[in-house]
Amino acid sequence: MTLPVHTAEATPTRPPNGPTTARAHLFHAGTVEEYRRVVAAGTERVARRVAEATGPCSGVHPDELAPLVDAVDLDRPLGDATAALDELEEVYLRDAVYFHHPRYLAHLNCPVVLPALLGEAVLSAVNSSMDTWDQSAGGTLIERRLVDWTAGRIGFGPTADGVFTSGGTQSNLHALLLAREEALAGATPADRRILLPRLRIIASAAGHFSVQKAAKLLGLAPDAIVLVETGPDRRMRAGAVRHEIARCRRDGLPVMAVVATAGTTDFGTIDPLDGIAEVCATAGVWLHVDAAYGCGLLVSPTRRHLLDGIERADSVTVDYHKSFFQPVSSSAVLVRDGRTLRHVTWHADYLNPARMVAQRIPNQVDKSMQTTRRFDALKLWLTLRVMGPDAVGELFDEVCDRADDAFELVAADPRFEVLTRSPLSTVVFRWLPTGRGRDLADAANLRAREALAASGLAVVAGTKVDGRQYLKFTVLNPHTTREDVGYVLDLIAEHAGRYVHAHAGTPAVDLTCPVG
Repeated sequence: MTLPVHTAEATPTRPPNGPTTARAHLFHAGTVEEYRRVVAAGTERVARRVAEATGPCSGVHPDELAPLVDAVDLDRPLGDATAALDELEEVYLRDAVYFHHPRYLAHLNCPVVLPALLGEAVLSAVNSSMDTWDQSAGGTLIERRLVDWTAGRIGFGPTADGVFTSGGTQSNLHALLLAREEALAGATPADRRILLPRLRIIASAAGHFSVQKAAKLLGLAPDAIVLVETGPDRRMRAGAVRHEIARCRRDGLPVMAVVATAGTTDFGTIDPLDGIAEVCATAGVWLHVDAAYGCGLLVSPTRRHLLDGIERADSVTVDYHKSFFQPVSSSAVLVRDGRTLRHVTWHADYLNPARMVAQRIPNQVDKSMQTTRRFDALKLWLTLRVMGPDAVGELFDEVCDRADDAFELVAADPRFEVLTRSPLSTVVFRWLPTGRGRDLADAANLRAREALAASGLAVVAGTKVDGRQYLKFTVLNPHTTREDVGYVLDLIAEHAGRYVHAHAGTPAVDLTCPVG
């Protein structure tokens, strides 16, 4: 038998018109030179945009950009990568939001490190699928090694396990599915039908909305989420959790999980993890810690103590694409007892037959809610191998320091009021008009945010606190300076003041902002 030989010479890079023309676009041995060319061309376009950016965005409105995208005829290919990149400049690159810019201060989006971009290029080209060993081989072992490393940083023991996910929302859903199944363990189908609508999840009022979404997806009752109000520091109290567990039990409502947060989205606050863990251990309730934001503390040289108690959780969410400076997506869910992952295992004869477990063939689909899945772990692997965890931790410490500077700057500015100081990198504040314009404060802050984004000079976030409109800095770029923050504050005050000046003689109205 003769082994078929596939070489670069066997298939022309640019075949003539005919049945083989489409094959010229496939990545294989015969197209590696074209691969090098088109990837380099795309990289050059991105590099030029990043180098020339004068702000984080163009300020384009959906009504302006949509016609350009709608006008593209997807049934008429351009036939050339250069022409496609020219078109992409118009429909995407020109108006993209660039998180690398130091005046991007809105959401939990970070600039990314170069080793992770290298990983992205490699994993996209090789295109491993992480569901089974026979589709990934070494990728499976690399992901498992990173899960073990992260579990060690959390403080879990040797029985811990986990799996990479698409993001914090999926990780939280995954963890709460495990908690639900543990709460219903041993129940008959009839008992499950009775118990399911009675299950409760206790969570912070400042926690992430994905907890409510998970409860709905898991078939729980509309009132399954018991929200615990926070104090002025925006943290969930251990005593309040104890009280709610006792109240639920008196009412015959089993508590399937408590969700604590290490880095709330709005305030960057961290619940007292050790105290809440003690309450959950005493009550025998599953504790999930959403550390999607605060996970950067796992590698912090100076702030790791802020996560004390996280090692007592039953499950933890981490988002490397928030606090490890990784490209989206890069996230994981970790569990203290790996055996609980059996609740998402399903064996398919064509993919992961049960016999493979006895053969010790590692199939990640046995642990995951997903089947086909990217090798996102490679980005973190190369980051750790090139930079090391201490360097990542130094970057996260820097953004926390920059947020401290921003807090001091806002607190000292009489034009603004600032709320709770975050141990992470969030600053929540609002511009306050004087005199009769104070009734317009909510609308003015909304309009200031909208006008700022439309200018393309900066992007900030907005939220509501106790029914009032606030603005928010989320600092995740070590290159953001005090001067950047001061400049943005001046722009906000200018836009808000202009709005109040124009509307001071009219009643305040409930205005909405079309910006993210």
